[in-house]
Amino acid sequence: MKQRDKQEREAAASKVDVLNEALPWIHRSAGKTFVIKYGGSAMENPELCRQVVADIEMLKLLGIRIVLVHGGGKAISAHVKALGLPVQFKGGLRVTDDATMEAVREVLVGKVNQDLVWALNEYGHNAVGISGADGKTLKAEQIDPELGRVGRIREVDPSLIETILEDGYIPVVATVGCAPDGFFNINADVAAGKIAEALGADKLIYLTDVDGLYGDVNDEDTLIQTLTRDETHMLLDSGELDGGMLPKIRSIAEALDAGVSEVVILNGTYPHSLLLEIFTDAGCGTMFTRK
Repeated sequence: MKQRDKQEREAAASKVDVLNEALPWIHRSAGKTFVIKYGGSAMENPELCRQVVADIEMLKLLGIRIVLVHGGGKAISAHVKALGLPVQFKGGLRVTDDATMEAVREVLVGKVNQDLVWALNEYGHNAVGISGADGKTLKAEQIDPELGRVGRIREVDPSLIETILEDGYIPVVATVGCAPDGFFNINADVAAGKIAEALGADKLIYLTDVDGLYGDVNDEDTLIQTLTRDETHMLLDSGELDGGMLPKIRSIAEALDAGVSEVVILNGTYPHSLLLEIFTDAGCGTMFTRK
C-alpha cells in the first residue's frame, strides 16, 4: 500500500510540474487572439479531429480568443472526382471552373464547416460557422483567368468575426470569398494569414500534417526550428519552394510584415501539438518571428 501511495504521489507531482511550467504561458496568452488554420490529415482523421477540437476548447477556456480557419482540400478533391470533374492544380492552387466552384461551396460551407462547428459545440455553445461571403468578410477578385474562380483577397472586413468573438464564440471560417459576380475559392493558408492581419492577431498557427518547414523535404533531420521575417523573405526569393508550401510561406511573410508577432507551422497529427507549442518551454514545429 505504501509503495502504491508513493507512486501515486510521484505521478501527481509530475502533473504539478507540468502545470507550473504551463502557468506563465497561460498568463501570457490569456486575452490574446490566435488564428488557427486547420487542414491536412489532422482534420480528415476523426480521432485526431476530436483531439484537436478538445485542445481548441481548452485554449478558449483559458481565455484565448480563437478564430478557426479551415481548408478541406482532400474532401474537395474526393467530391470533385465523384462528380466526374477534373482535379487540377497550378502553382499550388486548385484550378476552379464554375462547376468545381459549386463543389467547393458544397464541401467547405455545407459539410466541413458544419462538421467542425458541431464538434466544437459538443463541448457547449462555443462555435459559430461562417464563410468569407458572410458579412462580406473576404472580398475577392480573380487571380488569373487560367485558374478560373480562384480568388485573391482584395479586402478583409473583420467586423463579423470580431462580433462573434466579443459574444464569446469561436468563429469557424470557411474560405469562400465573395465578389459582385459571385463566389471565389480562396486558398485557406492565404485566407488565414489575411484574417490574422486584419484582426491584429497575436499568433497565427498553421495546423497541418507536416512537422514544420524542412531544409530538405527528404531529410527529417533538417527541420527548421525558427526563421526571422528577413530569413523568410530570403527563402521566398530563393525560388526553392513549390507546391502547397509556396502560398503558405508567402502568407506567413505577409502576416509578419503586417504586424503579426509569431507564426507557427505545427503537425496536427502529433498528440496535443497545439498545447505543447503554446504552453510549454520547448514548443514544437517551425516558428516564424518578426525579429
